[in-house]
Amino acid sequence: MSLLPLRALYVLSDIIYIIVRYILKYRRNIIRKNLQKSFPEKDEKDLRRIETEFYHYFCDYLVETIKMMTMSERQIRKRMVFTNMEEVRKILGEGQSVAFYLGHYGNWEWISSTPYWIQENVVCGQIYHPLENKYFDRLFKYVRERHHAHCIPMKETLRRVAEWKQQGNTYMIGFISDQTPTWLNIHHWMTFLHQDTPVLTGAERIIKATKLAVVYGDVHRIRRGYYTCEMRVLTRQPESKETWEITEMYFRELEKTICSEPQYWLWSHNRWKRTREEFNREYEVVDGRVVKRQSKDD
Repeated sequence: MSLLPLRALYVLSDIIYIIVRYILKYRRNIIRKNLQKSFPEKDEKDLRRIETEFYHYFCDYLVETIKMMTMSERQIRKRMVFTNMEEVRKILGEGQSVAFYLGHYGNWEWISSTPYWIQENVVCGQIYHPLENKYFDRLFKYVRERHHAHCIPMKETLRRVAEWKQQGNTYMIGFISDQTPTWLNIHHWMTFLHQDTPVLTGAERIIKATKLAVVYGDVHRIRRGYYTCEMRVLTRQPESKETWEITEMYFRELEKTICSEPQYWLWSHNRWKRTREEFNREYEVVDGRVVKRQSKDD
């Protein structure tokens, strides 16, 4: 299937759309709940339009990911264009490594082609959460590493970064940080898309510990199969920022990206399944660590 031209795969996407939206009704309740709470100012007509466009795009994302299995460097460079790279290359050229913040927006899989746009001597990595299904985990790892970006399991991030630093490498490492943290990894809450939201903070801790320059990737879909990613430098001095300030800077940028064209974010993810009330009832912070509260019976 991957060897088919994208125009043929988009025909398949249109068929999948009918199945996913009208027959399977894939996560429809979650999508609608997320949209309604994120855009309280929009009427029902606007929300249904975004929902329709999201389903269309989600199916396009699926076939574009399939296509990525056989895309050449020339093909992906033509379809995933990075802009404002001069400043990023300058930072890397001066020997400072870079943290690259992204969201599940646009075709985040194609972002793994970043190595084609920077110096060859720079090591590129992307943090990912290994899939439970070992076959699909190997498949996605293969797809994501075809364009020379190393896949780093989330739990191995610090060890891999320490190895690169010890070897004297300059590196650029990508963080997709808009997922829902586990209960024991909730250290900060903020308002995101009008909702009280627990956010991942691990990337910021790594950034500050290793003094990485921070870059945000503002992705836009030009048309089917064509994207741009504007590289926006947020700071070169992370140690000068207050605690969780970098995390908040990232989410503010992501929020602007989503609001500009909301149909391209992953609305099917149950992003707000954890509430502050439940967290305060079940957990507490002791010496900077989140621990489960002891019941009175215990």
